[in-house]
Amino acid sequence: MRFFLSFPLVILAASVAGGGAAWAEGKPVGFNKDIRPILATKCYACHGPDEDKREGGLRLDVRAEAVPEAIVPGDPEKSEVWARIITHDADDVMPPPSSPKQLTEKERTLLKTWIQQGAKYEEHWSFLPIQRTSPPPVQQVAGVRNTIDLFIRAELEKHHLPISPEADAITLLRRVSLDLTGLPPSPAEVKAFLSDKRPDAYERTVERLLDSPHFGERWGRHWLDMARYADSNGFLGDAVRPNAWRYRDWVINAINRDLPFDEFTIEQLAGDLLPEASVTQRAGTGFHRNAALNTEAGVDKEEARFQNLADRVNTTGRVWMGLTLGCAQCHTHKYDPITIRDYYSTYAFFNNTVDKDESDTKTPTLAETDKNRRESYVHMAGDYARRGPTVVPASLSALPKMKQPEVGEATRLDFAQWLVSPQHPLTSRVAVNHIWSKLFGVGIVATPDDFGVSGESPSHPALLDWLATEFMRNGWSRKELIRLIVTSATYRQSSAHREDLVEIDPLNRLLARQNRLRLEAEVLRDAALTTSGLLTRDIGGQSIRPPLPGDIFDVGRSVKWEVSKGQERYRRGLYILTMRSILYPMLTTFDAPDAADACVRRERSNTPLQALTMMNDPVFVEATQALAHRVMRESKRDTNARLKHLFRLCMMREPRADEMERLHAFHAEQAERVRASGKDALSVLGIVKDSTPNADAQDTATLIALVRVLMNLDEFINRE
Repeated sequence: MRFFLSFPLVILAASVAGGGAAWAEGKPVGFNKDIRPILATKCYACHGPDEDKREGGLRLDVRAEAVPEAIVPGDPEKSEVWARIITHDADDVMPPPSSPKQLTEKERTLLKTWIQQGAKYEEHWSFLPIQRTSPPPVQQVAGVRNTIDLFIRAELEKHHLPISPEADAITLLRRVSLDLTGLPPSPAEVKAFLSDKRPDAYERTVERLLDSPHFGERWGRHWLDMARYADSNGFLGDAVRPNAWRYRDWVINAINRDLPFDEFTIEQLAGDLLPEASVTQRAGTGFHRNAALNTEAGVDKEEARFQNLADRVNTTGRVWMGLTLGCAQCHTHKYDPITIRDYYSTYAFFNNTVDKDESDTKTPTLAETDKNRRESYVHMAGDYARRGPTVVPASLSALPKMKQPEVGEATRLDFAQWLVSPQHPLTSRVAVNHIWSKLFGVGIVATPDDFGVSGESPSHPALLDWLATEFMRNGWSRKELIRLIVTSATYRQSSAHREDLVEIDPLNRLLARQNRLRLEAEVLRDAALTTSGLLTRDIGGQSIRPPLPGDIFDVGRSVKWEVSKGQERYRRGLYILTMRSILYPMLTTFDAPDAADACVRRERSNTPLQALTMMNDPVFVEATQALAHRVMRESKRDTNARLKHLFRLCMMREPRADEMERLHAFHAEQAERVRASGKDALSVLGIVKDSTPNADAQDTATLIALVRVLMNLDEFINRE
């Protein structure tokens, strides 16, 4: 069925053809930049790839389908699409009046101009081969530190924007320490950095942080979000997985030893299929053992298996390719060129895997079964019981073809190797974008889990491709890429607000300054414990159970939560036991993911509950007690010295005169309250009560009040 032009609409198109403001004189309209985002959000749901939902026989995502019946290149007046856009007839207008996604005047003008300029189509940018381009020339080269800065400055110069000055030394040290290890620098590290006058003092600090074993913890946490890591099965029973932590240890160790990302990928998707695979390589396949698992009595085992395999397909697509493959589970994707057959051809790679625990270590892994192998089908409408045509393991039809084995079907190992092949247009782009997002708060592509048509276009496409090729050229080294980014002048900029950016670039997509970011949940907890001196820095091993509010178990089922003993409870937040039915409240309050699905990008909220948590959660209460005790122990018996030392420990800088004045006033006020309350005020000493001399009890209680304030300041809970 074709989409034919009706005579009344021809007349209407001719009568109103001159309407609407013209696009900038002589300015070309690009399909990927200007037109595809409009069609994807306003038109493709009814006129896109999904043949089952396509209306009127019109398909707008493929030029051969749209031209010349619906679009006449160079002539909007003869184009049915333009006529439907501008008509006032409610039965013919597109989008229809019932649609919440109406075209703006600017979008109409862009579409008309695009047709006038020939209605040229382009393949979606992320499906095109990665192109390495030379860095663009810039007028201002002063302060450029590496190639990244050239790409960033070229865009800024187009908008007549200068870069921001470099952040001060303490801010820069705290930023890079938190970004690379998730821990604030110690007073000794601050002192050493400030006293190091060598020109490469910062670069030396970067090397120290990259070599720190805590680097693997920080960047391992990012990956565990995407791996939907948890220590329990989920669902009603939510049984604990006693060996899930072994996969977490594998991730931390792999990142610390800078396992190349291509090998990192292969070992997680197909480590068991490598020739003479080691226990360590097989342990990587625990990636797909992390999903929730329904083990309830009476569950349909075949349906549960189907849902588990679908999760593996969806997660693989999201994490490595930045594609919403799950949208093709029931029907052809509405926006991207992914058919339902593509989906189940990917499903077929996982259809003959079985869960296996290593006999000696009980490490959760995957294994390929050679017995009773299953045939793979298209599951009609995503129903596990409705079998359609048979399929074999194959790559997505819209991407470069996978190299096929000489004998038999392609395997998970073939699939993993295809993902990290130089010809694959997505994997390296997605990986570098993810790393970039953790260092700037947002990726070059702001939708890191959607590189498809409905996702955002890159803010700096040439830089993204240059980084992707550089990543591969440097052996897929995560550390090398991070080193390159954090030593750039772009990363080292101040994050201070600039009035000149408010109108031009309110979201700071051009990066004329750094971004100010609220610390992630685990990092905020770790920062409080580090500053107080409570943090236990042991790396790896089993998960811990810090104290939980008693009423939280009202929502669980037969859950035993034995609080970890001694210093174990003060290990890093990364190691807190993640029960899917009872998530640790402090972490969820600060937007930690729930492990239901792969989380590529955490939300960042700002709520009153977060302030209450900082004041009342047991870990922060104990941190304030320990920090006050630390100040009393390390400072002279002088209020001024104590206040300065406390401020330095929290903020890592010297307090200003006005800040000291306010601290003294608040200290005096709290000291009077403590004296007036007598012994009742000493209950705030908590965990340090027994180790606090009677003579220091009131002063320590007073300092606790000040610590509670300082640990709630933006300067403490944000990374500048």
